[in-house]
Amino acid sequence: MWKWMWVLMFVGFAPMALAQEPDAILGVWATEDNESKIEIFKCGDAYCAKIIEIEEQVYPEDDPHGMAGQVKVDRLNPDETKRNDPIVGLQIMSTLKFKKKKNSWVGGKIYNPEDGKTYRCKLSLQDSKILKLRGYLGISLLGQTATWTR
Repeated sequence: MWKWMWVLMFVGFAPMALAQEPDAILGVWATEDNESKIEIFKCGDAYCAKIIEIEEQVYPEDDPHGMAGQVKVDRLNPDETKRNDPIVGLQIMSTLKFKKKKNSWVGGKIYNPEDGKTYRCKLSLQDSKILKLRGYLGISLLGQTATWTR
């Protein structure tokens, strides 16, 4: 009988061992294409992220917008006052909250400077070095998942 109690206790506590800590996502992550590095940090009681490095810092010589050789800026931002802000240093994620029950970070917003649009997002850790980011419109089913690595 005691053996079964130990087995039941182990099985009951096993999911807790796999649970994530809220701050487990903090740090620097490389995007899927390895074109940029993103830093996830605390912002109040939520989690945010900013671009800290990009592979190509300036526009190429054949830039169709006449910005060849200039530092890359957020030129597609819907807010015209932000279109000259550099991409490096740009905050792209906000309002993420850790939900222990779901073992993920949800309720976030992520801005994509490549298209100037903001999407809803959620994050989950596959392990300590692999982060799954789901960006979507409306419902999570209508979105894309990217894998970031430490």
